Amino acid sequence: MKYLYTLLLPFFFMSCIPLSIAPNIDGGKIYPPKKFKKHLPQNYVYVFEDPKNANEFFNYINAKFQVVYDDDLGNIPIEIENNTFYLTFYEVERSTQTVNLVPIVVDAKLDQEGHGPILEDAHITRSGSWYIALTVTNEGLKDALKPSYPQHNKVKTYVDALRQEYLTTVEYIEVYLKSKTSK
Repeated sequence: MKYLYTLLLPFFFMSCIPLSIAPNIDGGKIYPPKKFKKHLPQNYVYVFEDPKNANEFFNYINAKFQVVYDDDLGNIPIEIENNTFYLTFYEVERSTQTVNLVPIVVDAKLDQEGHGPILEDAHITRSGSWYIALTVTNEGLKDALKPSYPQHNKVKTYVDALRQEYLTTVEYIEVYLKSKTSK
């Protein structure tokens, strides 16, 4: 048993302990209220990872719907099979945080010897991922992404197509011109 502890001790000191892990979303996913991020509204959200730069989705929405997105209200009218819905989106960061045990032990040993910590910045590492969270409501402000909503599948198909168009479009003038010709 003593040898087992001797073998496990180096693994303990060379490890890191995850405090939070950012989800890896392949495509888009619908999350129940407050499950993805607590500060989001009390609606179901369609979430996808955003590999583009900050505010790119704002530019895409402004080009597609010819609006200046209103951060206060955020309700952009969209039409799905002759029904009006309202789209709101949020840029959300989720991060992976880990506690690194080796720098903590090294700094503790240096502290015992009367020296200041040199690896203090390496105690916790953090890497973040950005996501776009979409909510869709009908004219009566009912949650259209809720699985029991009558047109749930049509709304889900629409936001998934919106995600795909956003991720594949490089120049938003293309989206602007497409939306102008479809009106």
